[in-house]
Amino acid sequence: MNSEIPTLDGRFERMAVLMIITAFFLVSFCHVASADSQVVHGLKVRPMPKAYLRLPTKADGKFPRLLSQTGVFEDTSKFVPSDVLIAYDLLVSFWSDGAVKTRWISVPEGGIHFDKEGEWKFPMGTVFVKSFMMVTNESDPHSQRRLETRLLVCDENGGVYGVTYKWRPDSSDAELLETNLTESISIQTTDGTRVQPWYYPSRQDCLVCHSANAGYVLGVNTRQLNGSFTNSSGVSENQLRAWNHIGLFDTNLHKTDFNRFPQLARTDDESLPLENRARSYLDANCSHCHRPNGTVAYFDSRYRTPLAQQNVVNGRVLINERIDDARVIAPNDIWRSILLMRANTTEAYKMPPLARNVIDTKGMNLLKRWIESLPGPQVLAPPVIEPQGGSYTNPVIVTLKAEAGVSIRYTLDGSVPNQSDPLYLNPIRLVNPTILRAVAFKKGCTKSITSNEIFVING
Repeated sequence: MNSEIPTLDGRFERMAVLMIITAFFLVSFCHVASADSQVVHGLKVRPMPKAYLRLPTKADGKFPRLLSQTGVFEDTSKFVPSDVLIAYDLLVSFWSDGAVKTRWISVPEGGIHFDKEGEWKFPMGTVFVKSFMMVTNESDPHSQRRLETRLLVCDENGGVYGVTYKWRPDSSDAELLETNLTESISIQTTDGTRVQPWYYPSRQDCLVCHSANAGYVLGVNTRQLNGSFTNSSGVSENQLRAWNHIGLFDTNLHKTDFNRFPQLARTDDESLPLENRARSYLDANCSHCHRPNGTVAYFDSRYRTPLAQQNVVNGRVLINERIDDARVIAPNDIWRSILLMRANTTEAYKMPPLARNVIDTKGMNLLKRWIESLPGPQVLAPPVIEPQGGSYTNPVIVTLKAEAGVSIRYTLDGSVPNQSDPLYLNPIRLVNPTILRAVAFKKGCTKSITSNEIFVING
């Protein structure tokens, strides 16, 4: 037989070799595809938790006394969440007095009703878990004390209820709070120790923000989750794509949709437009109340509403805080911008009014930069009155200060100064109780707002 002609056995051998090679490549391809799928989607399969976990179906039910009894954590003291929870994060977080927050969601059988622009609707028995930690040593970011874990539950009536568990000092467990509570937290600084109040909300407090008009659930929406999140396995992926991959939504989103969905701008990303970042900050911190049919105000801070229709820039205010020509945001004028004024204080007129005791300095700097970028004439800063008002036993010598080239007009009878009132040239000697007011003027500039101090002299 010709040696160049393979025998039947030789053909089988070659076929066997080809089959082995083919099988090898198929297995390798499938392995790579599986690995790619895990990398691309982050989440492998959808957890299917029991509705409500171990919490009641409505707010008047019986609550577990300890966090460890709710089904939220696998190991409470070690802060290991149950494997039915899905970790997530927001592009722009609500300011919570500088606390570090972790978030999870438990979605039972059924799909989340997806809405591209508005609020999502969640199956009954969905549980949101948010824990708050505070850095207690500013030189060590890992020195985090657990403060509380809040649970928000989608109840059987179509609404929500919230409940707070306060962590024990040793972090072994957290205990159910029946009402609100304020605690002083000691924080080590480079200069010593400062004390910061922390407000634990009651169940009634939760519903102030988590209202029907706001869609009950805050933050968990398209514009907040349309960004990358790195899970505990180190896999980073767009959260919408990952949730869609495991079937959390009641509709299947096409892979080309994600680039067209709205997305908030991270406030610390300097590569993004300043306006987008400022408006994203307002959406995250104000829009649950400041929207149509919300709180008594004239503006809408939702990101979905075009800026020209928000009534924010040059928008009228309901309470002007005794500021002339006040606006929600006054272009290039940080002093007449009432939104900034109320967000940048801890006085009684602060915004938001509930559970905020510390000013968000980074957020306020962002808003100031945005306001000053808006087109408008130069605005004068209000004069500085020294010393400050108060009660004095002897006559007081008061000086007024302003930038160079500015004239200051003042009054001593409590009226608002105009350009016909006395021009400040020398320090003023006060011998009687006085309401001193001063305004800065300069040609070509918008006059300053009025500076005020009350001096009670008992000498």
